[in-house]
Amino acid sequence: MAAIDDTSEPDRSVSSAYPPLLEAAWLYQADQVCPEDLPMTAAQAVAIGMDTPALCELAGLPRHADPRDIRDTFEQALQELGIKLPDHHLAQRYALRRLAARFTAGEVDLAELASDEWSETEVETAAEQAFVALLPPCACCIEYTLGLDEAAWEAQLQVVARALISHPTVGPHF
Repeated sequence: MAAIDDTSEPDRSVSSAYPPLLEAAWLYQADQVCPEDLPMTAAQAVAIGMDTPALCELAGLPRHADPRDIRDTFEQALQELGIKLPDHHLAQRYALRRLAARFTAGEVDLAELASDEWSETEVETAAEQAFVALLPPCACCIEYTLGLDEAAWEAQLQVVARALISHPTVGPHF
């Protein structure tokens, strides 16, 4: 499949100001960030000197605020900062690559890998396809899917996860 030219990335000067904010935008677009976590990300951005009205408003929202208010304020803050939300498809591919990185770092347990959500991700590279092909469709199917050789599966998944993260093709550039 042809590579996608991502024209939705912000200027490097904006993205280098606070990488977690940019990453939050990508994960938000892939439905991989909880709205209640966004005010803290905004507060950290404000603490390092980023300052827009919506970013300050978001930083002041409590975790238990209405998720719609958090989302609306987050999107407004990104707009004020000149950060464009990426295409949903690209954001999902980035989230898949991030999952692979977290898995190789030992930050993800088996249950987190088991999700039919990833099987629906439109992959574009052989590395993405290989990683998705090894992910169990759901937690209840782990034993059935993997059989008795969980160690061999995990070793194989480590290999394809490393291959996936070794050649980043989508995502924020810090």
